Amino acid sequence: MIPPKPASRRRRVSLWQYWRLFQQDILSAQPEHLFRAKMAEFRTPFFRSFLVNEPSLVRKVLQDDGNVFPKSDRVTRGLRLLLGQSVFVTNGEIWKRQRRIIDPSFEKGRVRRSFPAMLDAAKDAVGRVKPGLIDVEELASHATADVIFRTLFSIPIDDKSAAETYGAFRAFQKTQPVAVMSALIPWLPTRHPKDAQTAAIRLRELIDAAVSTRKNAIEAGTAPDDLATRIMTTVDPETGETFSADEMADQVAIFFLAGHETSAALLGWALWCLAAAPEWAEKVALEGQGFVVDPRFENLSKLSFTRNVLRETLRLYPPVPMMVREAKQKTVFRNRTVRQGAQIVLSPWHLGRHESHWKNPDEFDPSRWETEEGKAAARNAFIPFSSGPRVCTGAAFAMAESAVLLAALMSAFDFETDATPTPVAHLTLRSKDGIKLRVRKRQNPIGFDSV
Repeated sequence: MIPPKPASRRRRVSLWQYWRLFQQDILSAQPEHLFRAKMAEFRTPFFRSFLVNEPSLVRKVLQDDGNVFPKSDRVTRGLRLLLGQSVFVTNGEIWKRQRRIIDPSFEKGRVRRSFPAMLDAAKDAVGRVKPGLIDVEELASHATADVIFRTLFSIPIDDKSAAETYGAFRAFQKTQPVAVMSALIPWLPTRHPKDAQTAAIRLRELIDAAVSTRKNAIEAGTAPDDLATRIMTTVDPETGETFSADEMADQVAIFFLAGHETSAALLGWALWCLAAAPEWAEKVALEGQGFVVDPRFENLSKLSFTRNVLRETLRLYPPVPMMVREAKQKTVFRNRTVRQGAQIVLSPWHLGRHESHWKNPDEFDPSRWETEEGKAAARNAFIPFSSGPRVCTGAAFAMAESAVLLAALMSAFDFETDATPTPVAHLTLRSKDGIKLRVRKRQNPIGFDSV
């Protein structure tokens, strides 16, 4: 089964043509030869950019702790309105301190403690699905937001404050442009559309209020043992400090963006791919039915094929399709000089479909993850959660959450394709007009309500 892939642009375009294409969609603004190239250079009057597909160079960049290849601020300028100084945008000692405080809450044992909240969100998601034509992007977005609210603040998405926060976040998604002109011309001030500013300000007000309420509960000794409490009470082992309220609000903002938006993109595309490949869908449904009969954390390990479906979906549709670092000093890649200030682009989108690494790279084939060939390709060309020191701290959390939600939905429903979605990359890799599927209840379903 060959799932949808946007057409690439012609090889040579002017800078301004490229900018207009980039504003519409990052993916279709790129040329086709990048799926074969080991490295490509893009020159502008303002900076040079190198897209790197060679595994040794990808590892060189990702294994750096930020001294040589820190995260570039070009691609995050448009998001600073919401994210402030969150762990997603910082570098150097600030970033290291933030990771020392955040990482302990996402260790494997801590993911187990979040599992009951994931399970409750999955049960509610199954209960909200009505037979007929539905947009599974909306379903996925609502379900993963529910997981975030339950695990972070111990409230379901139906709670008034959670519902208002979710609404404000959706408003920000719809109004924030994919790129700002200052990313192309560095000395220009960053300008945001007025409606994006309004949405971001309202969202930050709601986040600030939630953090303030939790801070008071911690001081009173009445706070629940959830992610917010654990992170806010974690002491940096080097400085002895905890996050201030403002710092915590920045982190909550990125938890919403990374923890909800990326997981929603993964779940939506996984549902479409399974709807288009009924033979794989039946295998996931069978595993899911076994899981919902005895939905314990220990039984997540039995969802092996479901996890392969998620890995294959991440390969084809990485939620964050491109990552950008900056060269802080002159270096050499493939006998080519990379000047100080050059942008280094690492593309999970191109690596995941690269012709040198994957057999039938555009085909949806979860069974490839059971082969030595597939496992070897994954070691060299699979970085949906990044890698090295800046690997996504919530990767294990995201995989557990996605497996629970996908297993629960597939155990209860049959999904069939309707229109073919068009992938576009904005905040994450989503569909241009949603992902529409026809859904019906399975005959003799085994679901949470039947055990």
